[in-house]
Amino acid sequence: MHWVALAGRREPLAPARDQVRAVLAGVVPCVDDAVLVVSELVGNAVRHTAAGPGCLTIEINEDQVIVAVHDPEQDDGRVHVSESAADPLAESGRGLWLVQTLARRWYVETTAVGKAVVAVLPRRTPAVSPAARF
Repeated sequence: MHWVALAGRREPLAPARDQVRAVLAGVVPCVDDAVLVVSELVGNAVRHTAAGPGCLTIEINEDQVIVAVHDPEQDDGRVHVSESAADPLAESGRGLWLVQTLARRWYVETTAVGKAVVAVLPRRTPAVSPAARF
């Protein structure tokens, strides 16, 4: 398992994305999906928690990649796909919808110091095609 400290960073998104790329590049084809999912999860922790993200963990198994963004706040049931995700004119609210679309599953897990929002991605088949990146 790879662990990336994010606590106290003024801008945690760039180092989180960089570490996901560094850990997964050349190892699994779902790198771009994982980078997008982590961007959404870290962005949500920045926007919706007082302390922001504490750390990111990346785990590679034989058939999946598990990414988790940890923060020190308790799970109060507010982490869910927004109702505005279905609105094509909404300017925000699609982050967890994207996570749900790209991941096999996602969930919130209570930890000893708060919670983790976890996404499980298929290791072999990326949802974002290389052509869609340009």
